[in-house]
Amino acid sequence: MSTRDSGPAISVTSNGPYVVSGAIPLSIETIGLNEKGESWEYLPGRAFEVRPVYALCRCGESANKPFCDGAHGAISFDGTETASRAPFDERAERAPGQTMDLADVPDLCAFARFCDGSGSIWNLVGETDSEPVRELVKHEGTHCPSGRLVVSETSTGATIEPPYEPAIVLLEDPQKECGGPIAVRGGIRITSSDGSEYEVRNRMTLCRCGKSANKPFCDGTHADVGFVDGL
Repeated sequence: MSTRDSGPAISVTSNGPYVVSGAIPLSIETIGLNEKGESWEYLPGRAFEVRPVYALCRCGESANKPFCDGAHGAISFDGTETASRAPFDERAERAPGQTMDLADVPDLCAFARFCDGSGSIWNLVGETDSEPVRELVKHEGTHCPSGRLVVSETSTGATIEPPYEPAIVLLEDPQKECGGPIAVRGGIRITSSDGSEYEVRNRMTLCRCGKSANKPFCDGTHADVGFVDGL
């Protein structure tokens, strides 16, 4: 078996769960706030026992969350994948700044709100001739869980990414009183139910409420529907 075949991977099954292979660590993190009440950091929580293979609920109705219990069959879950397969760079809207630039694919938004502080990253990127603003833009951009936002250096084009190892994180959003998406970190391969592969990226978020209009990726609907995961 090749290294590629045995490495960390997620398979999206047809109208069923995400099948995770490669002994990928699974844990819970909570979106923590700063003194202004803005999303600011990830607070570590429970870590699950590492399993070689496990299936995560995708329909939002499992009684054994985060794991699948077959509820998708009982509710006739429609997990049709509608997300674009085009690479991020081809789809991104560009916001050039003073010393840093911002690339943005809006339909990847997972509504974690790290980008909204201090006047929003879209405004701040135009003020990155100031070192404090540079650091704030870097912080907000790299904390975007879905990779909707990617910050790069204007002079070199080098992207700024957090140094993630392969891991899966279940995000909790107490400010919105709901469970958030599945954060996929560290370049884990995601294969569609039709056998094709999505672009491998350092940061992605998968839907776990079952209601996203951009399946398999999160589009923030969990906040609108008040998704309760009971974790």
